[in-house]
Amino acid sequence: MAVKEDGYVDRVIPRISLKDCKNRRQEIKDQLFEAAKNSGFFSLCDQESPSKSDIEEMFKLSKQFFELPEETKMKTPHQKLLNTGFESASQVRPSTGTADQKESNQLQYHRFNENWPAKEDVGEEWRNKTKEFFLKCHNLGLFLMELFAEALDYPVDFFSKAHNITVPTAQSTLRLLHYFDSTGKVFEGNYWRAGAHTDFDCLTLLFQRTGDHGLEVCPGREAHTDFGYSDQWTPVPSHTGDIVVNIGDMLMSWSDDVLKSNFHRVRLPTADENQSDRYTIAFFNQANTDVIIQGKNKKYPAVTGKQFIEDAMRRNFELLKKQ
Repeated sequence: MAVKEDGYVDRVIPRISLKDCKNRRQEIKDQLFEAAKNSGFFSLCDQESPSKSDIEEMFKLSKQFFELPEETKMKTPHQKLLNTGFESASQVRPSTGTADQKESNQLQYHRFNENWPAKEDVGEEWRNKTKEFFLKCHNLGLFLMELFAEALDYPVDFFSKAHNITVPTAQSTLRLLHYFDSTGKVFEGNYWRAGAHTDFDCLTLLFQRTGDHGLEVCPGREAHTDFGYSDQWTPVPSHTGDIVVNIGDMLMSWSDDVLKSNFHRVRLPTADENQSDRYTIAFFNQANTDVIIQGKNKKYPAVTGKQFIEDAMRRNFELLKKQ
């Protein structure tokens, strides 16, 4: 591992093929477990669903939403403790103290009729296709969590049954993200498209578009309760169709720190780079509110899925403590 002159470190981000996954289950499980223990970040390719065409279509739908007038997007405002709805430049990372330069819309399957963009604003096709994409992400997440459950000597459905998206206690979230065009802008202070953070879910599936660079990772975190800084960051390539996966704090706790939830960030582009809009899509596998999260070795106190997410939301959005 060599540190470059610019402070970045060359690391290999494991790339795991899901081709013929039913017949390669053991091989894929071994590769996933190795990557999750030693890196916390890896990418998936050759998955049957969501396919590259599914992903490309979802990016078009996402762009369509973010091009709506602000007052239309705000019809479903962000409900912070529920982590659902639209927000713009309101997420403040503890690592920076400044607002991320982005807007996002958090969608939850069971809130389809109450906190999704309305049919009259985005069209019925937008809603139905986005719902289909949600289900495809969810099903892929269940497959991955089954393999992690087996690798950790839990029952095969241990994690997957904790992620029932159809009931009122569901928390899994599809997040559409738009990072603002920064062309010609000057930022005074510690501003990022997304400041350094860990995810607070079990497992994140991140979709990027080829050429939309900026994601950087910092492997090596030792415990989910720590907050650390490091100058040893590694850029993650962006390829449409590949899925970047990272372990979240929830699964790190559940595994008694065997699986690593590591820091990542999205930097602002430099003056000699493309500074136009960046779009990504993230799917967060988050355990239901009534699920008790605690590893077999009880390294951390038992906590409900609801409390786990609420604590994280309080840390990540400004003014929440005053509400």
